[in-house]
Amino acid sequence: MKKLDAFEKDILDAYEKGELKTTSPSKARLAKFKAAATATFIKEKRINIRLSAPDLMDIQARALEEGMPYQTLIASVLHKFVSGRLVEQSSSLTSRSSGTRQKRRAP
Repeated sequence: MKKLDAFEKDILDAYEKGELKTTSPSKARLAKFKAAATATFIKEKRINIRLSAPDLMDIQARALEEGMPYQTLIASVLHKFVSGRLVEQSSSLTSRSSGTRQKRRAP
């Protein structure tokens, strides 16, 4: 088990003392959560995209590392990007394509 930080220790202590209470969301909040979940999983459009072989291999390796299909990883990254929630995390894998291309700048 990983080492707990102070916040996690406080939660665990409160749980073990029986200080935490189970609550049910209101019907309105539950409906809001269900609508958000449904909208997240609706996949009604198909796209085709061309990727370099090294990029695809990196994506497949990262997906394997995350325990999900690579198409799901791509869809998740795109969703997080367009919703402004994309946060990059370093991978334990070395990217094969990271040093081979230079970034292009718009003129």
